[in-house]
Amino acid sequence: MRFATEAHTDQRRKGERAEPYVNHLVEVADLVAGASQGRDRNLIAAALLHDVVEDTTHSIDEITAAFGEDVAMLVAAVTDDKSLSKGERKELQVLKAPHLTPRAKMLKLADKTSNLRSIMESPPAGWDFHRRQAYFNWARAVVEGCRGVSPELEAAFDAAFEAGTGNGYGISDPLAAIEG
Repeated sequence: MRFATEAHTDQRRKGERAEPYVNHLVEVADLVAGASQGRDRNLIAAALLHDVVEDTTHSIDEITAAFGEDVAMLVAAVTDDKSLSKGERKELQVLKAPHLTPRAKMLKLADKTSNLRSIMESPPAGWDFHRRQAYFNWARAVVEGCRGVSPELEAAFDAAFEAGTGNGYGISDPLAAIEG
């Protein structure tokens, strides 16, 4: 927690309330801790660290040195390659999701659930309705490839998605707005 908090110290969520970024990390860790009944400490650690490599100057090698190969492999599995365009990264998440390990799928499910909840509670500044709708549907496309590993996490995602559908964010075709 300390490593993640320090790594993300000056970062804020994109939402209109600009919450501290660490709030997202704690929520993702809480979701995987609940789903694993607290038994998978490395998965919980990876949840806290899942955005460190993608969004800070820290490397997978640093994660490996500080937390071990297992945690680093989980973080690497859910880390986007920032050298690719946003559209390529989003498409790769959909394509790679079915091939993740079960534990990485749990992490991905928790991350997407947290993101949907955040969009509902504090929509990102500058995101109009269509961009929010596109995110919801893209997240659902990613999660479809992660199903079968945790009924609890799937139910949490589905509840967040349904809440968004009530606001018009979700549509019937999850791939319709992948470039959003």
